[in-house]
Amino acid sequence: MTDTVRIDKWLWAARFFKTRSLATDAVDNGKVRQNDARIKPAHGVRPGDTLEIDNGSTRWEVTVLALAEQRGSAAVAQTLYAETADSSVRRAQQSEQRKLYREPASLLKGRPTKRDRRLLDKAGG
Repeated sequence: MTDTVRIDKWLWAARFFKTRSLATDAVDNGKVRQNDARIKPAHGVRPGDTLEIDNGSTRWEVTVLALAEQRGSAAVAQTLYAETADSSVRRAQQSEQRKLYREPASLLKGRPTKRDRRLLDKAGG
């Protein structure tokens, strides 16, 4: 195995993104930073690198421990990285906030109906 792996492959193998194309799009859009620098999808990742990952629902800050080009089980994926202490505390706080306060729009599926719109207007003011 080589000493580097493409960042999009590694993100997919570590299960931060469901598909490799989603990982590629995230890197292209600046949602993934390596050692505080914006990168391209073909950029190599090495053990010891620090990654900041925003996969849409969660922000992670991890240190790369091992490399993988193929997607394996979730147990194997968790051995590829170590989450920083700050990141785990921040994720726990965000999770707690989501439990306490639910966004009203998160319950809606698609476009609101006329009834949903009236209820939203009534609740909002």
